Amino acid sequence: MSHLQPIITTSAEVAELATRLGTQPRMGLDTEFLRERTYRAQLCLVQVSAVDLATCVDPLALPDLGALAAVLSAPTILKVMHASRQDLEVILPVAGLTRPVFDTQIAASLTGLPAQIGYAELVRRLLGHELSKAHTRTDWSRRPLSTEQITYALDDVHFLLPLADMLQEQIRTLGRSAWLAEELRGLDDATTLTIEPRDAWRRLKGINNLDPARVRLARALAAWRERNAIEHNRPRGWILDEPVLRDIVTQVPRTLEALEAIPDMPPGLVKRRGAELLACIVEAEIPEPTPTLTPRGRPDPAKVALVKHLSGIIQTVATELNVVPELLATRRDLEQLSDGHQDAAVLSGWRRGVLGERLLAAL
Repeated sequence: MSHLQPIITTSAEVAELATRLGTQPRMGLDTEFLRERTYRAQLCLVQVSAVDLATCVDPLALPDLGALAAVLSAPTILKVMHASRQDLEVILPVAGLTRPVFDTQIAASLTGLPAQIGYAELVRRLLGHELSKAHTRTDWSRRPLSTEQITYALDDVHFLLPLADMLQEQIRTLGRSAWLAEELRGLDDATTLTIEPRDAWRRLKGINNLDPARVRLARALAAWRERNAIEHNRPRGWILDEPVLRDIVTQVPRTLEALEAIPDMPPGLVKRRGAELLACIVEAEIPEPTPTLTPRGRPDPAKVALVKHLSGIIQTVATELNVVPELLATRRDLEQLSDGHQDAAVLSGWRRGVLGERLLAAL
């Protein structure tokens, strides 16, 4: 069997790699990508590892990744990744849904480590190996890649399988294998890896502080921005910057002149898209004269006290389980519970078993 090069740039090499990976029960997987100037990330490198190999695949040098795509979507091969969601999102248009996945960050959180622990820190804590940070900000679209860059990229998959072994054993010892299986199932849904324009408003912060009419406007503007970002393959902020979007929602301009008067509003945007922005305002059906945006009132003392009480329960259970509290529930989860919502994530699956009933009793 021939020896694979550190970086693969031909279809024949990809075919050989796919054949070798196809016999493996699992593989390490990571990607490098670039998305500073585009809506859709540009896949620049795919790193893979197995028991007897580690190599990079250069998608920029290949006509297609068909052979590798078949491996990435093969249900018989477990793909071991770290903080996989962005990588899965980038791979999706090229190879379809990558599954099944073992995410070492998710697994680590169930053993008591920080919920967002980085790969290098996890390698340091569990394997005692210090990884280089020299190429953290590399432009992976530039060619040729240096030997040091390739070595750095390969380090991102070199330790994945040993990490998975250690974490699986720890989770098995803790009796949390069912918890892990439930968390990993969330990676099997391709709809969570893409954003529908109608749901783009969910990325906006502070929307709950707005009156209903302005919420409609924020949703309309977010959907408009998402559609244009997709159509022109440009970052959302290049289409409509977040502070400008917020100013439109706050001020509700009804003329092109009023749009132009908004601080930091690009004049070219008003010229090219001003009519479309005003159409979003009309769509929101905000009555005239525009209602004053009143400051948010003081929080309801009873709700504040209830959220604090629920937070205390979370902290207690987290201490008992030796996990970080944010693994169990977010503040938003607790606010939803205090508002009477019974569909919060904390009341389903394994979380309901370990703390859901305590929360319900407190309510």
